[in-house]
Amino acid sequence: MDMRLPGGGSDFSSPETALGDLDAAATARVVAAASDVALVIDTDGSVKDAAISAEASALGEPSDLIDRRWSELVAPDSRAKINEMLSSPGPPGRVGRWREVNHATPTGYRPYRYLTIAVGKGGQTLALGRDMSDLAGVQQRLLEAQQEMERDYMRLRQAETRYRLLFQMATEPVLICDAANGVISEANPAAGEALGRAGAALAGRKVEDLFGSDQRDQVRRLIAGSETSAPSQKIRVRLAEDGRDFDVSASLFRHESASHVLLRLWPIEPTARPESPSDARLLRVLNRVPDAFVLIDEELRIAEANLAFLELANLGDADAARGRSLKSFVGRRDRDLSILQASVREHGWVRNFETVFSSSVGLKDDVEISAVSVPDGLETFLGLVIRVARRRPPASPSRSGALPHTVDQLTDLVGRLPLREIVRETTDVIERLCIETALGLSENNRASAAEMLGLSRQSLYVKLNRYGLRETESSSDNA
Repeated sequence: MDMRLPGGGSDFSSPETALGDLDAAATARVVAAASDVALVIDTDGSVKDAAISAEASALGEPSDLIDRRWSELVAPDSRAKINEMLSSPGPPGRVGRWREVNHATPTGYRPYRYLTIAVGKGGQTLALGRDMSDLAGVQQRLLEAQQEMERDYMRLRQAETRYRLLFQMATEPVLICDAANGVISEANPAAGEALGRAGAALAGRKVEDLFGSDQRDQVRRLIAGSETSAPSQKIRVRLAEDGRDFDVSASLFRHESASHVLLRLWPIEPTARPESPSDARLLRVLNRVPDAFVLIDEELRIAEANLAFLELANLGDADAARGRSLKSFVGRRDRDLSILQASVREHGWVRNFETVFSSSVGLKDDVEISAVSVPDGLETFLGLVIRVARRRPPASPSRSGALPHTVDQLTDLVGRLPLREIVRETTDVIERLCIETALGLSENNRASAAEMLGLSRQSLYVKLNRYGLRETESSSDNA
């Protein structure tokens, strides 16, 4: 006889010898002491006797449970477990497995863990229950603690993400170095651009090595002085490679038990030509124009942009746009801007060039571009006016057999789209019209339409889905 208990434990090896002198009263006391609640269940699932410990007093008196069906004493979602424990009692001594149920009490439901044992010759079942409220409370607190840790982790991740985003997007050159040895650990893109090398190439170098040999002691004193004061005063330094001048300040901060120094650099630009009154008036006019305007060089880099362009591109200011490639924003394919540039180079201007505009946050708009070539000394710039295209309602399918594009409309695409795209669009139009005509002649009989077109039914289904004709056909069939 298998004497193993649920969970891999084992029963007494010789219970007749060890426990043979126990009478029914002693056995009942042992059962009651070993569990919080003990129920004797009859073959019809009714409670015939019960013992309740002081810890389970929330269940009421034993008399409140007697002659009631066990499944009525638990929550509705636990009744299937009760029926399963009572469905196959087996021979006397057979032990079931522990099941967790929600027991009904006058104040609500409490979690209990029950084990059933087949006893007696009449098919009765002994159900031993343990109150799991304390464990459930511990589990709930553990779950809440885990959720709070996850929220704290997400807040830290979000803070780090914001820091990284600000660090990368800052237009001001910034270096972060170790306060102890002056070795650069991070450099933002603006610093790499200002210093003439990528941020990854700057990492690992000593800050003092970037500047002239006669100024390195001054840089070291600047870093050392940041540990004892607020943000330091600026000092004027000169790059060792190209001799450009910078103003530099240092600020100390601590991270992960280590001291770091944040170095801010300001390039010293040559004195700029004073802006004429006519230039200022033109700039004010362009910033009030509702259509986006942008000036780009021959490498398609943005030189100037008005406020409407910054709003369309979701950029904070003009400095965030200058130097960026217009390819980051304009074009549904890599060749769009190349075609536009070639057309402007040949004709001097282009009007209503259709393409797609993608903002810095991924929003897309259909736009029309008018462009003109603007020579400036030895360089040539392109001035572009970008207008969001008006939304046109989709044309209803035509069954007349007339092409939706005239020859003039198709030839008007030359210079705006590659020949391959024009041919593909024309082929799609003809293919769709042929399918619509075949469906009309066959009164929407797809098998006949496929035979007319020389297609398999599966190929026809694919093309119906491709051109959005499946729903139209289905609605016609159901009419």
